[in-house]
Amino acid sequence: MTVKDELHALVDRLAVTELETARRLLAELRADVDYDPVTPEELAEIEEGAAQIQRGESVTLAEFKRAHDL
Repeated sequence: MTVKDELHALVDRLAVTELETARRLLAELRADVDYDPVTPEELAEIEEGAAQIQRGESVTLAEFKRAHDL
């Protein structure tokens, strides 16, 4: 049985109430759409964080946990 055959068999076993969800999920796979794009503000924050790391202005996770009693 091919992968396509297996997918057809899975679809055939879906309840009627699950068909719309399955259709939407498969359509999203085909669409290759980013539903959560990075905003310009988020990109600026990411770039600032990277610059801080380059300048040595960062701590390890262990250091952060110790400083915050985690």
